[in-house]
Amino acid sequence: MWPALLFSVTLTSASTHSLTYFFTAVSGDIDFPEFTVVGLVDGKRFIYFDSNIKKTVPKTEWMKQKEGAGYWDRQTQLAAGTHHAFRNNIQAARGLFNHSTGVHTFQLMYGCEWDDQTGATDGFRQEGYDGEDFLTLDLKEMRWTSAVQEGFSTQNKWNNNRAYLEGRRHYFNTVCVEWLKKYVEYGKSSLEKTVSPQVSLLQKSPSSPVVCHATGFYPSGVTISWMRNEQENHTDVSHGELLPNEDGTFQKMSSIRVTPEDLKKNEYSCVVKHKSTTVRKTLTGKEIRTNEDQTGGSVRVGIIVFAVDVFIIICVAGCMYLKKRREDGQL
Repeated sequence: MWPALLFSVTLTSASTHSLTYFFTAVSGDIDFPEFTVVGLVDGKRFIYFDSNIKKTVPKTEWMKQKEGAGYWDRQTQLAAGTHHAFRNNIQAARGLFNHSTGVHTFQLMYGCEWDDQTGATDGFRQEGYDGEDFLTLDLKEMRWTSAVQEGFSTQNKWNNNRAYLEGRRHYFNTVCVEWLKKYVEYGKSSLEKTVSPQVSLLQKSPSSPVVCHATGFYPSGVTISWMRNEQENHTDVSHGELLPNEDGTFQKMSSIRVTPEDLKKNEYSCVVKHKSTTVRKTLTGKEIRTNEDQTGGSVRVGIIVFAVDVFIIICVAGCMYLKKRREDGQL
């Protein structure tokens, strides 16, 4: 199941770079663009297109500076052509699933990764319909697989087309990686920046889980762990998804359920590790902010609300439905 209204970003190590494109088409009675394209380098948005504005635009200063009008015209033409193709795709999918009415989505995620230390590369592509896996390309086996019976016919058709498969191999192993290297060089100063996380301990009530919330950090790689009396603790712990902030930084949370009595008898702490720093917060009355915290005002916990723009609202509706990272041409 692809989680709705979440936006997933591929996590990479310090030496690994990623280029990822998210396509989302929506049919039915909607009040937002029926088609969007979002491109990300190392998890940071760098281009955007939607069927309302009808043009591809830069989302970083380095893309504005490095590419001229010809590049943006080509990307707009490619996106417009893909929009037309996705209209056909979503109608075909509706037919396969016998959906004649209602709002439906067709999504595609594809891209590549490159390790600038080892030179290793990888590619991924996955399609989805209405929040469920539909078709996935396994680059190592060079074959398509479908998660549902409705996709078997397309799976078999594409697997029997060796020229098509070889074209995909060439794209992911060569074309995509070449563009990724170019974009990384363009945005080197921005992509290599480091911003430390701000860490807070939040709790709705004494009987609620304690949430360790890290936000404002860049790059995206972060780990949150819990300690009990200086020993790593995994009991009654849950971890949230990595989420993007509007300013290009990231946030993540983890929670632990612990009784007031246990908290008095034992020392619990949250440890947040990021390439920029390690932050440790001990669960004490002074550190934990609650709804009754009079110094900071009312604290909203459970769901951390953050600013989002049209990109997140639209792309989120489909893009993150892809649960494995796994195209068709450069956009």
